[in-house]
Amino acid sequence: MKNRLSHRLQNISYSQTIAMSAKARELKNKGYDIINLSLGEPDFLPPNFVLDAAKQAIDEGYHYYTPVSGYLELRKVICEKFYRDNHLKYTPSQIVVSTGAKQAIMNVLLSLLNQNDEVIIPAPYWVSYLQMVKLCESYPVVVQTTMKNNFKIHPKQLEKVITSKTKLFIFSTPCNPTGSVYSYQELRDLAEIFKKHPRIMILSDEIYEHICYSDKHATSIAVFPDIYNQVITLNGLSKAFSMTGWRIGYIGAPEWIAQSCDKIQGQMTSCANSIAQRAAISALKADPSEIGYMIKEFKKRRNLVLNLIKEIDGFQFNKPNGAFYIFPKVSDFFGKKLYGKVIQNADDFSELLLEKAQVATVSGSAFGDHEYLRISYASSEDKIIEAFTRIKKALN
Repeated sequence: MKNRLSHRLQNISYSQTIAMSAKARELKNKGYDIINLSLGEPDFLPPNFVLDAAKQAIDEGYHYYTPVSGYLELRKVICEKFYRDNHLKYTPSQIVVSTGAKQAIMNVLLSLLNQNDEVIIPAPYWVSYLQMVKLCESYPVVVQTTMKNNFKIHPKQLEKVITSKTKLFIFSTPCNPTGSVYSYQELRDLAEIFKKHPRIMILSDEIYEHICYSDKHATSIAVFPDIYNQVITLNGLSKAFSMTGWRIGYIGAPEWIAQSCDKIQGQMTSCANSIAQRAAISALKADPSEIGYMIKEFKKRRNLVLNLIKEIDGFQFNKPNGAFYIFPKVSDFFGKKLYGKVIQNADDFSELLLEKAQVATVSGSAFGDHEYLRISYASSEDKIIEAFTRIKKALN
């Protein structure tokens, strides 16, 4: 029956992060003591003031369809948040609230891309960028970055791959999976290239903006006036507010993009969940210091992971400055026989850790580099310590 499926569907693969998490869950259901470090899901509850806002919304009767782009009150609060946190001026007509940041990205891609358009994606990249571009029948132009350059694209690399077919550039800062954060000057240098190409749009994924471990807040590339009208700023509530299942994402964008996303969303899912939108108003009105306890804990876990991973021979890594992942290079294990099997790539290595250490991770191939492994430290300290103890034991 496969030949009856659309060629678009046959052209994409399953999400490897979701697949690994499902595999870990399946093994756990069978009685195995699996520690899941594969999924980027904080283990905190959402803040109490968010939970209270959701309960209040239920009591006050917010049970019905909202405007496609979201409640006007929420879009106004998002504008205030963009100005307060990112120094960006948007109006409510430039905001679209979607069912998670994933839908927001897909809305943008469907708005912009035609068959055979080119989309520049620095690797390592978030797992779904590539597949979403392929679903739009466009061509992903992957630019490989290096650990030496902290996994950031250099302006010369960017300029080299721009062609007449280039339509879009997608990246995240802080980055999933590497934890790298672009500095103000690094973004300024990229902006200098983009301003020479005003037809190229930039999708800046900033969903980890608050999970940043330096004293400085992560910079938004839309802050540079020369390219403001080329940027779609993407954000959401899943990571910083631990609201993964609430499914609230949003964009700030040129009005013509926002209108297009509204049009597409109106034919796909209509509006985002009404109760979650009311809770989002409370979340985004709050000063970022209200979630400081989570960021402090993530930093503590990051430092713990950095100390634990040093004890395992064969891992090369940099110090992540944001998000809650470490992205070690594991190619030292390739070609070696472990438990009777020769490790060929990170897929084999990740499978071995699941089988022998009962720790779920994600192969770097999901993110565009088969020599690496993504390990999430969104879990508790006890689980992190036990996971690395098992990994060390299995490999030694």
